[in-house]
Amino acid sequence: MSFPTIVRKFALVAALLFAAPMASFAQFAIVISVHTPPPPLVVYAQPPLPAEGYIWTPGYWAYSDDAGYYWVPGVWVQPPTVGVLWTPAWWGFEGGAYGFHAGYWGPHIGYYGGINYGFGYFGVGFGGGRWDGGRFAYNSAVANFGGVHVTNVYVDRTVFHTTVINHASFNGPGGYNARPRPEELQYAHEQHIQATPAQQQHFETAHNTPAQRFSANGGHPTVTAARTPEAFHQQAAHLPATANRGAAPGAANRGPERGPEPGAQNRGAAPGETNRGGFGNNAARPAENNGRPAENRPAQPAARPEPRPQQPQAHPQAQPHPQPHAQPHPQAAPRPAPKEERHK
Repeated sequence: MSFPTIVRKFALVAALLFAAPMASFAQFAIVISVHTPPPPLVVYAQPPLPAEGYIWTPGYWAYSDDAGYYWVPGVWVQPPTVGVLWTPAWWGFEGGAYGFHAGYWGPHIGYYGGINYGFGYFGVGFGGGRWDGGRFAYNSAVANFGGVHVTNVYVDRTVFHTTVINHASFNGPGGYNARPRPEELQYAHEQHIQATPAQQQHFETAHNTPAQRFSANGGHPTVTAARTPEAFHQQAAHLPATANRGAAPGAANRGPERGPEPGAQNRGAAPGETNRGGFGNNAARPAENNGRPAENRPAQPAARPEPRPQQPQAHPQAQPHPQPHAQPHPQAAPRPAPKEERHK
């Protein structure tokens, strides 16, 4: 996979950050630098949990010189070890350009630009789950379990109190203006683990799938989220080169969610449904509601039109007076014979 050009470490980043408010970003290494901002975040629904032990990682816009911006779908993944959490990748406007900061695993959720990715990643930390005695416990107010029986569960809706609905995908002017918290600066110095091999495959699949590129989909990628990296890899092999750029955002998102949609019925109480995915599930829910009545509509109109066309056919036959008079009188049939005699 070919990635762009500018790779900077701490010293180079600090040299480019000439704005005082940006000085705090110097601790976060930039992997890519682009002069155009990333597109707004994609609205999508969270697929159901594949099995206990998986942790949700949100979707985001990545970039490469050969593909431009392309969407990496949100996906459930298995952590590399017990006790680590995923800090999402993020973009920040720094030194006159938009710098990309790769995600990583660590004992704490680090700074990710204050960006609201939804599904527990509401700008600070992670509200979708936590480690509890060597097992990962899920916040049922956030996670979509689908048909999976999850035993280690808790409910915490306080994570939604400070949620700001914003589809911006970067930190800086026009996006989020959140600064790193003191504890997040400390977390930056902890030992981190890079993305797992399954995640690396997930990233490569997104990069190598033309339909995921902004140039092809106009901000509405065909695959917005996947149940597992393997599921996305299999689905991407059958995708067309371009996505339907004219489709509405909800229509573009519903396609890849056909498999996980049944799990969305098990999301639980209404308060959880409203906030469960941040901005994501709020947009997908109307699509699910519209689908249910649509299944019943064809059966009703199909039965009613059948008798209606028969009625208008009977009326034109009854309007001509000679026909009804000719049918009830048996003597009406021999009348043509007298007419022939008159002609003779």
